[in-house]
Amino acid sequence: MSRPWPPGSLADFSELFLKLDQSQGVHEKQKTLLAFLKQDGLANKDAAWALWLLAGERLKRTVAPTLFRKAIGEATHLEPWLVEECYQSVGDLAETSALLVTCSDTRRTPSNYAAKGLADLIEEDLLTLRGLEPDEVCHWMMAAWKWLTAPQVFCLNKILTGGLRLGLSRQGLVQALADRLTIAKPLLAQRMLIFLSQQPTAESYRVLVSQEEPSDFEAYMPGPAPFFLAQSLSILGDPLEQAVKCEQKLGPFANWAAEWKWDGIRAQLVVDAAGQLQVWSRGEELVTEQFPELEQLLSGPAWPQSLPLKLDGEILAWDGPNQRPRPFSDLQKRLGRRRPSKAMQNSHPVVFMAYDLLGLAGRDWRAEPFSARRAGLVSVVTSLACSEAQPNAERFPKPIRLSPIVAADNWAELAQLQARAREQPAEGLMLKRWDAAYGQGRTKETPQGELWKWKLAPLTVDAVLVYAQRGHGRRAGLYTDYGFAVWDDRQDPAVLVPFAKAYSGLTDAEIKKVDQVIRKTIEDKFGPVRQVSPSLVMELGFEAIMVSSRHKSGLAVRFPRILRLRPDKTIEQADRLSSLRAMLL
Repeated sequence: MSRPWPPGSLADFSELFLKLDQSQGVHEKQKTLLAFLKQDGLANKDAAWALWLLAGERLKRTVAPTLFRKAIGEATHLEPWLVEECYQSVGDLAETSALLVTCSDTRRTPSNYAAKGLADLIEEDLLTLRGLEPDEVCHWMMAAWKWLTAPQVFCLNKILTGGLRLGLSRQGLVQALADRLTIAKPLLAQRMLIFLSQQPTAESYRVLVSQEEPSDFEAYMPGPAPFFLAQSLSILGDPLEQAVKCEQKLGPFANWAAEWKWDGIRAQLVVDAAGQLQVWSRGEELVTEQFPELEQLLSGPAWPQSLPLKLDGEILAWDGPNQRPRPFSDLQKRLGRRRPSKAMQNSHPVVFMAYDLLGLAGRDWRAEPFSARRAGLVSVVTSLACSEAQPNAERFPKPIRLSPIVAADNWAELAQLQARAREQPAEGLMLKRWDAAYGQGRTKETPQGELWKWKLAPLTVDAVLVYAQRGHGRRAGLYTDYGFAVWDDRQDPAVLVPFAKAYSGLTDAEIKKVDQVIRKTIEDKFGPVRQVSPSLVMELGFEAIMVSSRHKSGLAVRFPRILRLRPDKTIEQADRLSSLRAMLL
């Protein structure tokens, strides 16, 4: 009888992965995870990598999908088109390769890769693939696949491609650990955020699960705090009707503060006691280098008294002369640039719009009511925004702003202002209880909730389906991803011009009906994309529209989704490009 796999090995983690995938319900998944972590002999470094991966983190730039397809083809001697057809049918590249390359020889010998500890496998093998030539990467994968079982191949490939999504959220991971270790959930959530922000190690895992009590606020909050997320306030009708519904749902207007819901990148600005600045995105990524102009905030007399400091807010592209946000498309030009040039910083400047005060001079402010946090925030931002005497101070002021409280006397006045939010430009309003603490996640400790986003009704357009692509996962084999067009009336006669892609909004039954139509109307193929003859009209909703030189239509829309099918409309009745251009601010 062969010996069992060592705890924390690839084979052991593959068994965990399979059990979690097959488990029903959050509690069963948590129980399965805890059984894995309680194993005798499980090394901290292997437990660290397991948690890091199960939390949804992924190795960066390890193996490109095209190289994966090449390795599958070489391992199976299948033509590229057949590999692609298999992938389109299965809908998952890791699963496709597991099905195609797994050895069926029952005399399989033990694999060194299967028995290798998860940490050693990743650090000694997977991370080194980045520096190899493509052919060397292919040969490594083929060698690793050769004697692994299908679940092991699948798990290994999932690690390489990312996407270990098993229905257990980060909050679920935190809850499971908190129950096992009897550590306060808020403390463990804070530790988890720091743990996931770096490459996992045995020491970072030890700190995560340590039952030692922190001596002070900074001892357990050296980085960002878990973000407080808003619940959606879904109310329909004209402003007067919405005002009545707000009164009924949220109570007296005097209990609430309103701010504009800006369209940027949610972020926390963290400065430690030594004056070191960190900027964290809501996705828990350190993005300090992408926005070097925020370093300007470190100068000035306020810092010795204010450190350490933690602010919650939004990074916005900024129109300095008009003192207002620029479209999100301008901010997109800054994203992904590790060190933007001075020219880019000057042509596409950003500001930090401060929402909330989380920490100041070593004190945790999150439990304080919003009224107190707001007063402290006003004082801090006022002192930080005061530029020292310098040339061009008016043209290049310090990049921090205080998110204003929207002035209104009652729900009816606020509803009228909310309806005109795009003039700011903003997506709507944020509603905060004056007496509410800064929560964690989508906290709902009172019947009314503590933080609401009251977004504008979406802009809408009737568009024609012209492209389709198969989905992934449980929707593999069905055409679920769509490309839409409107009539370009700049030409005579008007022609259909693509302008948006959308894949959400239809029910499973509707997707099947659309899939049947697509299969009957395919005109051409472009890799996985199918061009279809125009026959279906759908109503799309989106948050904003902007000019874009990258699109043939000259426009781009933000967060497009399908609102409904329009069988009552012919393709000739779909909207014109001029109608979309009229929506531009």
